[in-house]
Amino acid sequence: MNASFDYYKVFYYVAKYSNFTKAANVLLSSQPSVTRSIQNLESELGCRLFIRSRHGVTLTPEGKLLYRYVAPACERILRGEEELGLSLGLHGGSVSIGATETALHCLLLDLLTRFQKEHPDVKIRISNGPSAQVLSDMKEGRTDLAVIPTPFQIEKPYVSVRLRPFKSVLVGGPRFAHLCSTPMRLPDLKQYPLAGLSGSTMSYRFYEDFFAAHGLTLHYDIEMANADLLLPVAMHDLGLAFVPERLVADALEQKKLFSIPLVEEIPLRHVCLVRDPGRPLGAATRCLLELLMKERAPQTE
Repeated sequence: MNASFDYYKVFYYVAKYSNFTKAANVLLSSQPSVTRSIQNLESELGCRLFIRSRHGVTLTPEGKLLYRYVAPACERILRGEEELGLSLGLHGGSVSIGATETALHCLLLDLLTRFQKEHPDVKIRISNGPSAQVLSDMKEGRTDLAVIPTPFQIEKPYVSVRLRPFKSVLVGGPRFAHLCSTPMRLPDLKQYPLAGLSGSTMSYRFYEDFFAAHGLTLHYDIEMANADLLLPVAMHDLGLAFVPERLVADALEQKKLFSIPLVEEIPLRHVCLVRDPGRPLGAATRCLLELLMKERAPQTE
């Protein structure tokens, strides 16, 4: 048999908590990933280990037999890892993380500030760019973790976890302040210049799908390559723009920008963590990962 320790570790936590989702939370993984690990272990061992029910999972007789041997072994290994981590500490450690501008403003900057205060000796390296570049950096090993907004596409072995939802709003400069009084219908936007990110970005795909869901075609009069240029374009009255609400909170309060209500509701997006679960992480990165996972959106069994 070639079952890896990772499979037994997953088995240990699922059996300990009698719940796949709780095990995933402890393992900093996803429920589907935990399920696949158990299925692979059952396939390699040639027997069923758990019985699912509405109240969680219970061990089969074979699972109980295996747990008697796996539990003490896992607990000793985990205690060893914990003691080693404490002896090494985080002094002189480093964290390398990739993130989009939206992910930075909607979640990561606040968390990294908190992390730096708790661990001032840890060096933080941030790689910023569009989602495709951030994912590429993570896959090629230039960063350990990627934090990006939906939508995006990943393939195995990479996994993603939704961390925090965020709202998007339509904004315009003082020239368009009169549009704030009455909700506008999406088709009526064609009367006004619209600014957005280029067609190669995931942001474009999100709004393209939003328009298509209402039988419309997305067309930008002003197409930008970088998200950080959208706000100046809107502030200078050159066009309307869809942006994350968190990014424009100050500008809205200072009346530099105005929020334009829509009849059609813009779907929520999520800031997500993407990583390779098979890649070993340093103590500092594991510590940041735990902090990020505390922000994860509620999940169901």
